[in-house]
Amino acid sequence: MGAVTAREVSKQPRKQRLAVYRAPLHARHRFFNAPLSEELRKEHGVRRLPVRKDDVVRILRGDWAGHEGKVVKVDLRRVRVHVEGVTIKRADGTPVPYPIHPSKVMIVKLGKVDKVREKIIERRKASASGRPEEAEESGGGE
Repeated sequence: MGAVTAREVSKQPRKQRLAVYRAPLHARHRFFNAPLSEELRKEHGVRRLPVRKDDVVRILRGDWAGHEGKVVKVDLRRVRVHVEGVTIKRADGTPVPYPIHPSKVMIVKLGKVDKVREKIIERRKASASGRPEEAEESGGGE
């Protein structure tokens, strides 16, 4: 199976869900985008980035809303992140990390910014800065 083009994507919700369910692990990284905090947004010039291990995130929804912690594990198979300190207890009392969907967290502090992540930031910054210029050049209907 090759890359999916615009013509191959269905509008049907059941097929959309099936495409997400059947997505290969290397393609699931795009499901891990999370918004950046206001400070990081101003600093890097992008709205969202993929969540990675060692990022510090704030949980926005659910029982742990408001909790901040370091991302301990990123589960590509289940499309969930495990945050430090977010655990539930098993019947025998042992703590188990509670998985959280990456769309329900906000990145507060970036972990290691390596060449790959720097490249993502630069690419997204370029595409974000390109949008307003195109709107101004078109004249806005005048």
